[in-house]
Amino acid sequence: MTSGEKEHPPPRPIEELLRTGVMNIDKPQGPSSHQVTAWIKNIFGVEKAGHGGTLDPNVTGVLPVALLDATKALYALLQGDKEYVCAMKLHKDVQPERVRWVLKDFVGDIFQTPPLRSAVKKEMRIRRVHELEVLEMEERDVLFRVRCEAGTYVRTLCTDVGDALCAGAHMEGLRRTRAVNFREDGCVTLQDVRDAYEHWKETGDESHLRKAILPMESLLEHLPKVLVRDTAVDSICHGADLAIPGIANVNDKVKKGDLVAMMTVKGEGIAVGVALLKSDDMLRRGSGKAIDTKRVLMKRGTYPKSWKPKSKSLNLGEKIP
Repeated sequence: MTSGEKEHPPPRPIEELLRTGVMNIDKPQGPSSHQVTAWIKNIFGVEKAGHGGTLDPNVTGVLPVALLDATKALYALLQGDKEYVCAMKLHKDVQPERVRWVLKDFVGDIFQTPPLRSAVKKEMRIRRVHELEVLEMEERDVLFRVRCEAGTYVRTLCTDVGDALCAGAHMEGLRRTRAVNFREDGCVTLQDVRDAYEHWKETGDESHLRKAILPMESLLEHLPKVLVRDTAVDSICHGADLAIPGIANVNDKVKKGDLVAMMTVKGEGIAVGVALLKSDDMLRRGSGKAIDTKRVLMKRGTYPKSWKPKSKSLNLGEKIP
């Protein structure tokens, strides 16, 4: 951001944080991502929670779980990469140098068909692998780290590597160490969350709960950001696109077609949308639409309304939903 960007808004009342917060859960082995999310709902007694990226029951690691209103911001995690540490078992003896050499061929765009146990449609798709390195290798056991595009199937990657080695291979264990900006070293366990919530209910001490629950804006950290003038905020909350006169500041890295976060000047998340212009054009032009709103995050009425619902166009040029 060229100036004035805030990473997070001022601390919210704990009751609001329980409605708009997100947790970086260390998913244990055994339960599905859906079951972990259901347990979170039970802990807080809320009707709605959602997770950012499914992990198979036997897979552990980083699982962002959002509460209530924050579930709408999970959309932002579609844009970003993930990182895993995988234990792969080769079916035949292979020289370590050959394993490392073949793995290099799997960096870049690769073709994948989802595994049979996956719930998605079984069709060929392209996924990008950014990094792939062997951490340890002992006989037929290979431990490697992979940084890849969201939606990449590491189980399928192991099978394909085994085929390329003419040896066969399968995945024996997998841990997600990062999901976009949520990292392993910032995880909390389900027990941590339960203890912090019960401690707050019993004593009124919020400190442990605030360490466990992050603001919704944590889901937006990886996105380029556009700061919105106060007078344009409520129109976006009603679903309007952002017009150029409503822009207070722009991240200088925004490109046309980017998924971007619209923020208040205080650092509050308003919405997620797709940039219709690059940064320079947003700052240079005097009128026109700048961002196509895709997900509204902020409640209507949080900021004063400065537009007339019956008008064909809003005072800042935004559309009426």
